[in-house]
Amino acid sequence: MKRNIAYTILIVAASMFIGNPAEAGTLDSLQLKARAGYSIGGTTPIPLPETIRSIESYSLTPSFMVGFDAMLPLSQQWGIMTGLRFENKGMKASITTKAYFMEVVKGDQKMAGLFTGNVEQKVKQWMLTVPVQATFAVSRKVTLKGGPYVSFLLSKGFNGIASDGYLRKDTPIGAKILMGNREGEWATYDFDDDMRSLQFGIGIGADWQVCHRFGVSADLNWGLTGIFPGDFKTVEQTLYPVYGTIGMFYRLK
Repeated sequence: MKRNIAYTILIVAASMFIGNPAEAGTLDSLQLKARAGYSIGGTTPIPLPETIRSIESYSLTPSFMVGFDAMLPLSQQWGIMTGLRFENKGMKASITTKAYFMEVVKGDQKMAGLFTGNVEQKVKQWMLTVPVQATFAVSRKVTLKGGPYVSFLLSKGFNGIASDGYLRKDTPIGAKILMGNREGEWATYDFDDDMRSLQFGIGIGADWQVCHRFGVSADLNWGLTGIFPGDFKTVEQTLYPVYGTIGMFYRLK
């Protein structure tokens, strides 16, 4: 079903470019831009649940984006844009939890239950992203844009450690498993293989053409599907990727 949605988005984008050039402009008016940027954000439940008591730390990871766009003007102000972007969305965070459902491994024992303590989390996602956006020229130099995107993950990772606390095995009154703050005392988790390979979301942004060829951009991409499938219950909340990107572009045509 989700793959059909992705194909539909691509078909609609293609038809807007070549389906009716008499109404939508000609390929001679096509604008091409090369892009690069740096992303800041995270993968988070929205809103934060009561089981997450506080965010102790957040670390930036190298999250870069490179790609190109093709924009076809439909009128003096409106246009349609698509493209291809290679990007990374990653983060490292440390949170304090209380009665947070987790599945972890300690030594050679796998266990699940309600964890109270510190959780360190690492998220890594390398992907190819295809946006389909409407554009609106506010002025000769400033263009607003917005629309859906689909991302195909090439590499993914979701792992970390649970420490400085305890896990109530299976139920809130289950056996209490203590977890320390040194290797061998803490527990680990790894859900790399459980992550989605296909994500959908919506993006908005603006381009400002500083000079004839060069410009700067700001974008916000908000995932509408969690990074795990709906039937994955090991992580109790849906985690959405939300990232802002500051970048620059070069107009090729």
